[in-house]
This record gives sequence, C-alpha cells and structure tokens, in this order.
Amino acid sequence: MAKKTTKTETPLPDAKPVKEKKAVSKAKTEKVTPPAEAEPAKKASKAKAAAPADKPATAKKPVATKAAKPAAADKSAPAKKAAAAKPKAVKAEAAEVADPQQPVQLQAVEPYSRFSDFDISLFKSGKHYKLYEKLGSHVVEHLGVVGTYFAVWAPNAQYVAVIGNFNGWNRGSHSLNARWDSSGIWEGFIPNIGNGETYKYYIKSSTGEDLEKSDPFALRWELPPRTASIVADTYYEWQDAAWMQSRHEYNALDKPYSVYEVHLGSWARNPESPDEFLTYTQLAAKLVPYVKEMGFTHVEFMPIMEHPFYPSWGYQVSGYFAAASRYGTPQELMLLIEEFHKAGIGVILDWVPSHFPGDAHALYNFDGTHLYEHADARKGFHPDWKSYIFNYGRNEVRAFLISNAIFWLDRYHADGLRVDAVASMLYLDYSRKHGEWEANIYGGNENLEAISFLKEFNEAVYANFPSTQTIAEESTSFTGVSRPVYLGGLGFGMKWMMGWMHDTIDYFKNDPIHRKYHHNEITFSTIYAFTENFMLPFSHDEVVYGKGSMLRKMPGDEWQQFANLRLMYGYMFTHPGSKLLFMGAEFGQGDEWNFSQSLQWHVLQYPNHMGISETIKALNQLYRDEPALYEKAFSHQGFEWVDGGNANDSILVYRRMGHESKNDLMIVLNMTPVVRRDYRIGVPAAGKWKELFNSDNEKYWGSGIINYDAVQSDAVSWHGKAQSISISIPPLGAMVFKRLPDVPAKYELKK
Repeated sequence: MAKKTTKTETPLPDAKPVKEKKAVSKAKTEKVTPPAEAEPAKKASKAKAAAPADKPATAKKPVATKAAKPAAADKSAPAKKAAAAKPKAVKAEAAEVADPQQPVQLQAVEPYSRFSDFDISLFKSGKHYKLYEKLGSHVVEHLGVVGTYFAVWAPNAQYVAVIGNFNGWNRGSHSLNARWDSSGIWEGFIPNIGNGETYKYYIKSSTGEDLEKSDPFALRWELPPRTASIVADTYYEWQDAAWMQSRHEYNALDKPYSVYEVHLGSWARNPESPDEFLTYTQLAAKLVPYVKEMGFTHVEFMPIMEHPFYPSWGYQVSGYFAAASRYGTPQELMLLIEEFHKAGIGVILDWVPSHFPGDAHALYNFDGTHLYEHADARKGFHPDWKSYIFNYGRNEVRAFLISNAIFWLDRYHADGLRVDAVASMLYLDYSRKHGEWEANIYGGNENLEAISFLKEFNEAVYANFPSTQTIAEESTSFTGVSRPVYLGGLGFGMKWMMGWMHDTIDYFKNDPIHRKYHHNEITFSTIYAFTENFMLPFSHDEVVYGKGSMLRKMPGDEWQQFANLRLMYGYMFTHPGSKLLFMGAEFGQGDEWNFSQSLQWHVLQYPNHMGISETIKALNQLYRDEPALYEKAFSHQGFEWVDGGNANDSILVYRRMGHESKNDLMIVLNMTPVVRRDYRIGVPAAGKWKELFNSDNEKYWGSGIINYDAVQSDAVSWHGKAQSISISIPPLGAMVFKRLPDVPAKYELKK
C-alpha cells in the first residue's frame, strides 16, 4: 500500500483500448444460415456468390429459424422477429484477415478466442486482473468481417447461446463453443454485430433449467427496468494528462483531502422536469463548477455501476462493469470525470464487493449453480439486505472482483475507491444470531477468505495505481484496516471513522446546558484517532430513515441550530483526519435526504442557509491553506490537547501542528451559547496571534463576536505554556488562531 508517494503510474499493459478500425464495407454475398445447434435448426445453405477479390468479404446476418421458439428479453413482451439490419459501422480490433482471393463462408458462430494459455492459467488461479479485456463482448474484425466476440464464464452449463434482437431472441441459432481447457468459458465470434446491439446469454443448466442472463462483463446495459446487455466499448480520447501525471500530489496522505459525497440521481433535477435525471454531460456543466466553488478537493460518487433498482441508491449492483445508463453513456461519464480533473478535483467511486442482488437476470444462480455467491447460506446470504455474498474463496470470483476494481481505475481514470460494507465482509457472524454462522478453521468469527481477498485487492490496486487511494467503510475495531499488508494490515489507504461520527452527532444532539455531562464523548476520539488513517464522515447514512438532516439534529431555536451546525463543522475540519460531507449538508438542508427528488436548492435564498454554505467554503479554504491541518493528519505529532478537561464550561482548546512550528494553529471551541470575555488560553510561542476563522462571523449568520485585531501574547503561564493570550469567545463558536510571522525591527521602523 502506498502512503506518501511521488511515483506516477502508467497505464497497465494494453489497458487502453486500441482505437479500432472502421467496419469494412459490405460485400456481395449470399445469406449464411447457422448449422444445427442444441435445438433443431435448418441446415446452412451454400454461398452462391463469392466476394470481389479487391474487398474483404462480409457475411450477412444469419436468419433466425422457426425451429426454436424465440425467447424474449422481457418475459412480458412477445417474441421478437429476427432483425435484418445491415452491419453497422463500428470500431473494431484487427484480428485474422481472410485471403482476399478466397470466398468467405462464415458460420453463425465462428470459432475464435481472445484467451491465451497464460490467460487461462491466470484466470484459474485468480490472478488475472484484466478480465474485462477478455470476457464480455468485444467488437473485432475476423476473417475480414466485422462482428462481435462473446465470452462468458458458465462452467456448469450444458449449453450457452447468445440471444438478442439480431436473431429474434432465438435460443438455438447462435450457440457458443465451450473451451477444451476446463476453464468453464464459452466463446465465439458472431459476424455483423456491432456496438449498440442488445443481447443476453441463454444458459441451459446441468439440471435442465432455462436461464436468460445479462452479461456480467457488459460495458453498457439497457435503461431500467429493461435488463439486456448492450455491445459497447470504452474508447475515449482523454484530455486529463496533466492531472494524471500530478495527482499523487493531490492524493497523498499528507495533503488536504476534503470529499463531497454525491448521489447523482438526486443532487439536482431539471426544475421544468423534476422527474428526469440530469445526464453525465449536464452534471459536468453544473456539478463540477459547484464543487470547485465550494472548495472540496475530491468528489465521491455513490455507486454509478448499473443497478436496476433505483431505491437501492446503487448499492445493489448487477452490472459491475457498466456505467449506470440512467445518466448516459460510458463516454459521457468519462467526460464528467475528465472535467473534474481539469478543475483539479479528484474522483472517488463507491465500490460494492460485499454483496449483490438476487435478480433473475444477474449474477445470482448464474449457470444454474451458486457460481458467484457462496453456496452455504450461512456465508452466502445477507440477512439484512436480502442479498447474496460473493464466494471470496473461489479464484475466478476473486479475479472478477479485482478486475472490476482495476477496470474503473484504468478505463475511467478514477482516483480512488471507497469500499462499501467492509465490516460485513470481515466477520462470519455479522448481523447473524447464534447458530446462524459457522466458525473458521481456528474457531474464530473472522472471514479468512474475505480478509485474504481484501489484502490481495489492495495490493493489486496500489501496485498498478500507486497514486490512488482505497478507503474502507468499516465500523468495527478490526485492527490494521489502513495499515500495509506487509505489516499484517488489510492495506487500505484510509478508513471511515464511524465511531467519531456517531459520538459527535450524539454529543451535539444534547442541549448545551447538559453537554458538560457528556464531555468525554467529544474528547474520546483522540484516544484512538491515530490507530488508523481515519477519514471523518458525515455521510448519507446519517440523513435517511428518519434520522433527519444534519441541521435538524441540532438542538435549540433556529439561530442555535445553525450556530451548532457551524460549530460542528468547525470541529470536524480542525480535528485530525481527512473529511467527507454528504451533499445538502453543506448548506444546511432542512429535510432529510430524499433520493427521489432534487436537493432543496431554493433555501440558499435565505441568509441562514447561505451562512452555512459560506462556512463550508471558508473551512475548505482554511484546510487547504494551513499545513498544520493536513501534514500530520494521521499522526499524534500533529495534535496536542491544550485544555481538554474544561467540562464545566464545555470549552475545548487544542493545537494542530505541521512540519514547521511557524504553521501551528490554536483551536478554541465553545459548546455553549454563553459568551466568554477575556478568556485566557496558553499558546506555544510568544508573539501576535491572529484569528483566521470564526464561525460566529456575521457573514455566516453569526452574532459577530470576533477578535478583529491580532492579540499579543503575555508572559503569563497558562495551560502549561509559558505564554498565553486573552480572547473573546463567541456563543456556540469555533475559532482558529495562528501566530503572525515576526517582522524585522528595521521594517517596522520604516513603516
């Protein structure tokens, strides 16, 4: 696992899709009908005419036969007739080219493979991390004809065929060939199918069960509720080279890391059509400048992988390699990420390797067996989410998941992955009652296979993309989540500090008059703050299911609610660790988050909400400007309690430190609405101390009790320091002080 690094990565070998050639022009050939497959079909007719010698031959699409009953993609829709469309002009990879002197007679499915023996060896051992270049659908040119190569892993199937609009969803016309090497991969080349073609795999299981499955490696899916896969590519002319070459400077653990968490479907909607989503392109025009204006260094997208069930917020993924089609095409998502990079903002993607839904068209029971999920329900079924858990002990499944992680970093230039629900992966008894789980071989409750997988995942990511970050959403006290694998850790770059989030919110819910009895809740986090590389999250989980918005968690009247929220954000941005804030919280939305509608942007017309927005802008600016807040964010050397024991007054005083003492900051938090005049605090050095930030500033909708002038320190011992300053502390206020640089006497005289 890479921590601070100046190394920049180059793309993985062959990672960037080759700019494909255009499809060859159609030649004059007769129709080619498929030979007999698993179901009765008409015999192939002989070609009556050869292609001209000066042009590559192109086979026409096979005609769907009537022998096999067509299967519709949607069970409710009638069977579709075979499409007689002309071959599309598509980008294709050069493959085998036929002898132009010989006529070409192509079968419905031609033998063809993208797998080498080495690929198969890696796949079987679980070490193939670029399966997206092999499995799935890929437009290629074979024997002078443009078509699509299909490959799918279904080791327990007795028959696999490609069905789609091109053959009227005929299960018997385009059967794939099973590889001879016991890999369980079925493959073949189908002429004259290009980008935009919808398809599924028809799978007859070993028990005779008929299944129609979407492609696990499809790069694009139909718009929900339809579930067919679409032949597509991820070719894109990236224009973010400057960011990619220097992003190690923005992603390092000793740099500011302030994340804006976004759900694309509900960040904003078109006011004229509130039921319509903004597209990736529209978001590039609106979201990017907003995040830039607010001062965040990174944006995090809740899962944008394909998920048919929108209310899952994206956490019930079915198309792991496909960008959600609700918002546009793969290339349009790339444009959005590219625009963020041009604005100097990193992009983190939520990634869900913990579980998947039981939809009939997706991964569950894929070839009639528990292929991707664990067969033992005690390990393979999640009781809370009614979903299925990956079999982390199966090599091919590990290769699928790690390839997926690499895919988003490689093809989409993601700058990090936030891994969801890590705690549910680590423990065999997670959310299970006695008797509902089985201990590991050592008698413990740790899921050894999942732990091994997470270590391998992090090693693979940091080996190939050292300037990215992996972030664990892990809510337990599991040891070493963000420690290197070679030291026995899981290898993540950072871990969400869930305990801090819950303790902080619980503390601020208390009426200020009672906070002195809960003082330990707000100071406890520093006991364990440096055991991991912690990120401080106020995430989407805290503003749903009746928990209310961040603003409405605060006690008191309207003024106190807004003052408390500004104070809490001041505490967050000055506490050790990186930061994450869910959308809407940055302007104090009053209602809890509703995924089915836009954020309440109209409240920004009111000064109290605008005050919260300006507070976040100022805190992000302070965070980026002051090295003491980020250079030692994960080290005890960057934090010192000056006065953490004044429970009676509910006042906290602490010092933040960077590499140079001249950058030291003094933080003062008043957790009550009582104004404190002439309040003395100890400071580490003599000189004039200037107030850099005060959450009670009138422009933030505060009461305006500010220390306008720099305060000269006195040689009065206080809080164990030889020097101290006397200041005014505002009600429910957060303040940040910094010592002004010493001015040479000669310069002072000249002034």
